[in-house]
Amino acid sequence: MAKQFTQEQLRVRPSSREDAVVQRAQEHFERTLVRVRGELVGSVAALEHPSKSNEANYGEVFLRDNVPVMVYLLLQGRHEIVRNFLTVCLDLQSSTYQTRGVFPTSFIETDGDLIADYGQRSIGRITSVDASLWWPVLCWLYVQRTHDWEFAASQPVQRGVQLLLDLVLHPTFEGTPVLFVPDCAFMIDRPMDVWGAPLEVEVLLYGALRSCCRLMKAAQHVQQSRLLEQRLVLTRQWLHDLRAFLLKHYWVTSKTVQVLRRRPTEQYGEHQQENEFNVQPQVIPPWLQDWLENRGGYLIGNMRTGRPDFRFYSLGNAMACLFGLLTAPQQRALFRLVLHNREHLMAQMPMRICHPPMDGDEWRDKTGSDPKNWPWSYHNGGHWPSLLWFFGSAVLLHEQRHKHADALLMGQMKAMLEECYWSQLNQLPRQQWAEYFDGPTGTWMGQQARTYQTWTIVGFLLMHHLLRVNPGDTRVLDIEA
Repeated sequence: MAKQFTQEQLRVRPSSREDAVVQRAQEHFERTLVRVRGELVGSVAALEHPSKSNEANYGEVFLRDNVPVMVYLLLQGRHEIVRNFLTVCLDLQSSTYQTRGVFPTSFIETDGDLIADYGQRSIGRITSVDASLWWPVLCWLYVQRTHDWEFAASQPVQRGVQLLLDLVLHPTFEGTPVLFVPDCAFMIDRPMDVWGAPLEVEVLLYGALRSCCRLMKAAQHVQQSRLLEQRLVLTRQWLHDLRAFLLKHYWVTSKTVQVLRRRPTEQYGEHQQENEFNVQPQVIPPWLQDWLENRGGYLIGNMRTGRPDFRFYSLGNAMACLFGLLTAPQQRALFRLVLHNREHLMAQMPMRICHPPMDGDEWRDKTGSDPKNWPWSYHNGGHWPSLLWFFGSAVLLHEQRHKHADALLMGQMKAMLEECYWSQLNQLPRQQWAEYFDGPTGTWMGQQARTYQTWTIVGFLLMHHLLRVNPGDTRVLDIEA
């Protein structure tokens, strides 16, 4: 039966080579898989990478880059590889005093030895916070999909969960429930003025804590423990406080900005504060009014005392939908915002990682004149094909959770996803599955982009699977299914 396309979808010409492109992408993916200790454990970051003499690490297995890989393998039923990956990461969880509980950013087997990087070899020497927070999420998605309750309740998994909770839930000088991190500590791994409580880390923390609760609950069915019950209660309370904090201080709409502009400042005291972080109305950027329109909403990038970051970060907002941090009406407000700002966020290579980019003196001061993060490039307004599957999954999962909610909006979102999928199908093979794209519309391959990037390839394959093979498989990403 011939496929039917709406007028909106036909803005990008469908390719008759779809099956061939998908098959070739699957062949590329199989080549990315590597063995450790004789077993397949995951994918290298990119197929083509410099020689070891250049000390580049694209031939290593990154925990962050393997998130879509593990999801795709779960959908393929290749569960053993996912379990091997989780186990190797668990074996490499740091036990040294300063980084106790941290999972490795990446690892590689060399001459029979397993070598892990916890940030000591990275540019800027920053430990990746997101690697540690992704592990419990992937672990729970694996257990939920496979019903491998024995693995969930095993001593190594439960010890890994407790070590991670010891790391993130501990007394600090910070009184809020967020996790404070330095610049460069997650996917945005070069200076971008994202230090403090960046959205992506806080949403990942929320997903990680929810997953840890489910994993600890699985252990309770095997053996009752008072200490485990106490930790479960503490984690759930932290989870509740974190969500309340993010929805109060990070979620913005046209209405909340109106309130923000008129709030009093310089307030002192403990009770009835309207402006806890002393945000001056002058810091609200002028582009925000048109960006939000009347019915749009999103989670801002950061909340620091007097210095909120109103930039839009695609990954953090998409994950907030997937993890259930945002309510259903808030998710639809986010979808409306993306539709309204489609020219900026989707453009010719969906989708932009951050908007708007920093320019001029701001770029020089806040990125340290980073040549890779020049305006409209890399993380400073660059376009990352690997982000589309996160946002697409959020839309499809919302549709499954709320089947009768705003059919017109969801129809528009599905049509946009279809067009974005065709855009990637037509462009990515010609552009050698590049890591990211430059320019205001994402037309040019990134100046320093790695080609045959694994998460570019797998992100496309995931979108194909969820749009063409089995949309119901989006449920694999529902941590509360």
